[in-house]
Amino acid sequence: MSEYEKYRQVCREAVWTGVTLLVLIAAWLVLGFGLAPLGGTVFGLPVWTLASTVGFWLFAVALVALLVHVVFRDMDLGADDGEARK
Repeated sequence: MSEYEKYRQVCREAVWTGVTLLVLIAAWLVLGFGLAPLGGTVFGLPVWTLASTVGFWLFAVALVALLVHVVFRDMDLGADDGEARK
């Protein structure tokens, strides 16, 4: 893999990590503040508390697993074999 290809892959990973962060922030706001007016309880707790803690955590784990399997690539960040090492 050339230096340029490595650079492109690192940029791709950074962009998708930022997109994932924005999605997680939006999900946390919706699960916390969006569900608050609905009322209702589960195990004696308001629905929004469980959704914005346990539900959000499960959603975040699923998104990160998707990010790791689809976007991230295992690569050597050292110099290519054909290039002289300094």
